[in-house]
Amino acid sequence: MKKKWIRKFLKITGWIFLVLIIILSYLMYRFTSPNSDEEIIDKFKGESYHPHITYKNFKGYKVRVVQMQEKIDTTLPIIFFVHGSPGSSMDFQRYMKNESLNKMANIISYDRVGYGQLHTGEVLNSLEEEVDLLHHLMKGMDTKKVILTGYSYGGTVIMASTKSYKKKIALAAAVRGDLEPMFWAINLYKWPLTRPLVPKVFRGATIEKLRHVKELKAYEHLWNVSPSQVLSIHGKHDFIVPFQNSLFLKSLFDATKFSLIPLEEGGHSLIWSDFDLINTELLKSVKE
Repeated sequence: MKKKWIRKFLKITGWIFLVLIIILSYLMYRFTSPNSDEEIIDKFKGESYHPHITYKNFKGYKVRVVQMQEKIDTTLPIIFFVHGSPGSSMDFQRYMKNESLNKMANIISYDRVGYGQLHTGEVLNSLEEEVDLLHHLMKGMDTKKVILTGYSYGGTVIMASTKSYKKKIALAAAVRGDLEPMFWAINLYKWPLTRPLVPKVFRGATIEKLRHVKELKAYEHLWNVSPSQVLSIHGKHDFIVPFQNSLFLKSLFDATKFSLIPLEEGGHSLIWSDFDLINTELLKSVKE
């Protein structure tokens, strides 16, 4: 009788677990599905500035670039955004809508390979390729006028670029592989039975996450190679990319080249929760 009850309990528990996984997968898919071009344009209805969408080819991939000025004004700085994993060009939409930023700078964001409507989940093979893509998209620009701004893994990408920029702004950048937390949900990708339930965007993000431990170690002596000034903004309560990452960056740089703004109560969602502070720092950087 006891064995029968245990089997029944395990069966019910298994079904509950499966239902919860399906619901979680649906919610992840619903809230991370890449926007269509039309959906992006619709997000800016009623705004003073509207996006211009183009596609650029890179190693067989079509990369969506969202630019707030139809034509680059070469007399103005360029704010160039790089999103994290998972993420999209629209993570920065509130900044892209800001009238003050638009008046004072060209604004550009793009969907990293694997996070747009095309090639969803098919991420690039390495951080080196991510940097190559970044450089490809900036071809023809005067990088000394570029304020390169990256969030989370996007912060990793901008820090890995050795070019000279007007400024780098790293928002919760991951730079230490040994600090990478490996969350239980990663197992959903690792297990063959549950992998098909994981949305493509999260599959790509998981692949990148699993690479970090070894890959970031190889870059630890390169983060400070670029001659650019660096501003790091990071939440002290960030459990996804621990604050110690920014403390490590600080230890690598001369004090005249690096500054850190710690968010005492901040977490990993700083690009949304701390918009006013980050927007102010962008405006300051444009004026410098």
